[in-house]
Amino acid sequence: MLFGSKKLRMPTREEALPGRAERMPIPERHFVLGSPLDGDFPGTRKAMFALGCFWGAERKFWQLPGVVSTAVGYAGGFTPNPTYREVCTGQTGHAEVVRVIFDPQRISYDQLLKTFWESHDPTQGMRQGNDIGTQYRSAIFVFDEEQRQAAEASRARYAQVLKKAGYGEVTTEIASAPEFYFAEDYHQQYLAKNPDGYCGLGGTGVSCPVGVVEA
Repeated sequence: MLFGSKKLRMPTREEALPGRAERMPIPERHFVLGSPLDGDFPGTRKAMFALGCFWGAERKFWQLPGVVSTAVGYAGGFTPNPTYREVCTGQTGHAEVVRVIFDPQRISYDQLLKTFWESHDPTQGMRQGNDIGTQYRSAIFVFDEEQRQAAEASRARYAQVLKKAGYGEVTTEIASAPEFYFAEDYHQQYLAKNPDGYCGLGGTGVSCPVGVVEA
């Protein structure tokens, strides 16, 4: 497949597709965990990650003990409530993301960060392997200052480890969590519904240190 250059650069707000006001219909329950896909989750915290194709990325997180619910969607761009087809044009600015609801008494944010770093190659810019375009960029969207500090510390630590292993500069963006737009029903928990489905996700094989934030 050939990719246009506009898929490798972020569009401006003026260039972005207009989108729509209507929210994407989603299932009520998580296909694997049985928990609500959206709503209030007392006693939990949120995390949001972009690490390439969200099918395989979501599976990485729902398998972790302490994760209450996951959902895939689009974030970091300009187009409200985009469709998958629109995101694939490169004209929405969104990345494919996984929103993670987790119980901090059972799993730490640092452990989520470790899964994030080890599940993809964060040095590839606007791509992950054969998946090319702005939607496949690496990003951590943080919900508070504590998450920002943890994310920045982990990025610095993992960048050093990757450099020693011969990898280039880490291109992962860290930014305040923007609005999360749910992806279509069929994308949610896709690899549980389609066990033989495509998963282009692949890590570097380089272990990320745990406990990247000093107590």
